[in-house]
Amino acid sequence: MKKSLTLIILCMMSIQSLTAQKEETIIIRSSNLRCNDTVKVYSPSCSGSGTPTLFLLHGWSGCYRNWGDKYDLCSIAEKSGFRIICPDGFYNSWYLNNIDENKMQWRTFFDEELYPQMKEKYGLDPERTFISGLSMGGHGAINIFIDDTTRFRAAGSMSGVLNLHRTNLIENEVSQILGNYEQNYDMYTSESAIRRIEKIRGCTKPLILCCGYDDSYCICTEEFAARCRELGIPSIEIISPGTHSWKFWGYALGEHLEIYTRILKGENLGY
Repeated sequence: MKKSLTLIILCMMSIQSLTAQKEETIIIRSSNLRCNDTVKVYSPSCSGSGTPTLFLLHGWSGCYRNWGDKYDLCSIAEKSGFRIICPDGFYNSWYLNNIDENKMQWRTFFDEELYPQMKEKYGLDPERTFISGLSMGGHGAINIFIDDTTRFRAAGSMSGVLNLHRTNLIENEVSQILGNYEQNYDMYTSESAIRRIEKIRGCTKPLILCCGYDDSYCICTEEFAARCRELGIPSIEIISPGTHSWKFWGYALGEHLEIYTRILKGENLGY
């Protein structure tokens, strides 16, 4: 009887320990950001080196807490088997390097600090690592994927602002990162995912592109998908009812995770 009771207690302690590890908050002191970055990590209970991992980026005016505040990422991680990493892209970084080198260099932060530290801590396998984001984060996810496709198996955008020329946030917000729009027009072009995708012409890793057809940024997704076809890059385009809203992004996250799971399992993607 004592042995049985001891076993039950040990099992309960083990379960509690696993549950406690499902959500972590990590602070990265960054020289590239000139400040700290707070990162939320949600892991399935049975996780370790090689666990499928999704970097999940928030949108404009958001922060690292957004996804976890809107959806139960612990449950989503448990159900999907994916570790989900949510870094802070800050209110208005656009996941770009600021034109002023003395200000936030977010893309360099990802390259030199965030990705390497997450890889070391969690044993990330590039063949089992993905990146997605919504709106501003959709642009960031695709741009980061383009920077170095060897770090990821696939990437995705949800309502992504994939062409910076098409956002109404240029003058008051994006200009804080890339400078005056008229004076730096060419930079807005060269930093847009729809132009940068040319760098990976013929890439065989798929891109998942979701947007609601009542979203003003739907044209960005449609134009970007068409450009991918021209460049021979496989893209799965999901245009469905929806607006620029958390209701749509919750649906889109489910679609991204489902497709990423099919990729990992080598299942039919229709091509």
